[in-house]
Amino acid sequence: MTIIADQICILMLFCILLYSGNGICASLYDYSATTKCLAEPRRAHYGGGLIVNPEFNRGTEGWTAFGQAAIREATSKEGNKYIVAHSRTNPLDSFSQKVQLEKGKLYSFSAWIQVSRGSDTVAAVFKTSDGKLIDAGKVLAKHGCWSLLKGGLAANFTSLVEILFESKNAEMEIWADSVSLQPFTKEQWRSHQDKSINKERKRKVRFQLTSANKTALEGAVVSVTQIKSDFPFGCGMNNYILTSTEYQNWFASRFKYTTFTNQMKWYSTEKIQGEENYTIADAMLQFCEKNGISVRGHNIFWDNSKQQPSWVKKLSPEELREAAAKRINSVTSRYAGKLIAWDVVNENLHFRFFEDNLGENASAEFYRIAHQLDPNTIMFLNEYNTIELAADKESNAVNYKKKIDEILSYPGNAGMSLGIGMQGHFSSDQPDIAYMRSVLDILGSTGLPIWLTEVDVDIGPNQSQYLEEILREAYAHPAVKGIISFSGPAIAGFKVMPLADKDFKNTPAGDVVDKLLAEWKSRALEATTDMKGFFEFSLFHGDYNLTLKHPVTHALTSISFKVTKHRPQRTMHVQIVD
Repeated sequence: MTIIADQICILMLFCILLYSGNGICASLYDYSATTKCLAEPRRAHYGGGLIVNPEFNRGTEGWTAFGQAAIREATSKEGNKYIVAHSRTNPLDSFSQKVQLEKGKLYSFSAWIQVSRGSDTVAAVFKTSDGKLIDAGKVLAKHGCWSLLKGGLAANFTSLVEILFESKNAEMEIWADSVSLQPFTKEQWRSHQDKSINKERKRKVRFQLTSANKTALEGAVVSVTQIKSDFPFGCGMNNYILTSTEYQNWFASRFKYTTFTNQMKWYSTEKIQGEENYTIADAMLQFCEKNGISVRGHNIFWDNSKQQPSWVKKLSPEELREAAAKRINSVTSRYAGKLIAWDVVNENLHFRFFEDNLGENASAEFYRIAHQLDPNTIMFLNEYNTIELAADKESNAVNYKKKIDEILSYPGNAGMSLGIGMQGHFSSDQPDIAYMRSVLDILGSTGLPIWLTEVDVDIGPNQSQYLEEILREAYAHPAVKGIISFSGPAIAGFKVMPLADKDFKNTPAGDVVDKLLAEWKSRALEATTDMKGFFEFSLFHGDYNLTLKHPVTHALTSISFKVTKHRPQRTMHVQIVD
């Protein structure tokens, strides 16, 4: 028997699985206001959590002056009450409140901040009972409107701490309102990650099978298999892959995204001035293209003076300008249209080699040129310690946002596709994923795509556990659009966090990666249509094969479809020939 076209109609009703959070979890990813400066502050998150009198409705009750500051209650024209620290002489002179932290809990912190004139960076600082100062978050506060300071802390101690606020400009008053400190157990935190993953990375897909005469096809057997994930989860790659079939097979069987560790960098492609050699990078790119592996370009320039080709350091400013122009034109044009991203100027929050030699707009100009040469590729900043270390003064979220604004405001850059690259080189200590989330919230509110670009965890007894915590936090966050682990097999020289040993057997870190790759992919599913011809799956975003077994003829039909966060095609017609 032959079933001609349109004898079976499959009505695919795709429904977004919306999670309407409630209770304490509902606001954890609410980063819509983090970069807005508002005329009046919003209510305290979680009702203030552990904070006494968080919205200052009872004056300054629960708060004390810290250092040389004096404090007072103030009221806006609209009647809103807030606290003011004035008569300051030192950066930490402010208002404070003591709270008890418990080891093993994660704390989400927020406050609405304003300063008495101009603008300045204001930080939240936790002072422990032994006098240690812990950075918990920062915001660029302005006079005339309220800005949200968002931060966090993963407590690895039990202690009474004093919450302070820091502004380097001691001549300014610090104003605050709607202060909140909300504790979470690790179980609560993990639960919310899972809910966010279900909302952001999956979708409920509902199907209905009917025959040509609109009769529901009850009892049809449906099998669904995912063939590709939409979320980019990749791994670093070095030139050893060109000479090792085992490395090639190991990589291609797991990853479809990569970043070359060194092979595109200036010191690799032009070791001697005027003698460019792209042989290795070209060969690696050819391997990737053959195996369907997308490549991030890393990097056009590195702002660290120690990471320049040796001959570059000897150039005069004019000679450097000429050499840099040649470099950016050469590498960007060569790989234009072949990459998914460019790290245009690596680590230019920590370093200033090009700014010191070519002027303050050197980086912004490089972004403009790279965008002109390769307009369809996302141009990334790429920095370390933004999510790893709250104490880093250079690459915090405030400075990162300033650099984004600086680049986009430069003439010719307004329409550029810009991306936020966070390297993610974590120490062997417990990662502060509460602080990490706050940074992702702040920078995610820019609307720009965020990638973790070089993730690894230093050698230590809990390396694999901490790696899993970091990867889960990143994958669960709506603003994160991709992850690259800067690791690989030990035989290829990956020493910090190898994923496989010299025999290509998994290390504990490799087990974590393989487990998450499997967990974040829909397993093979099977269902039988009900009396109305319906069946439903919850599927990770990606490409799928669907096999249908007719309930009467047992004829098989296979179709392909894609699940994305956006509403896909609503109706699909399939022809079955028996």
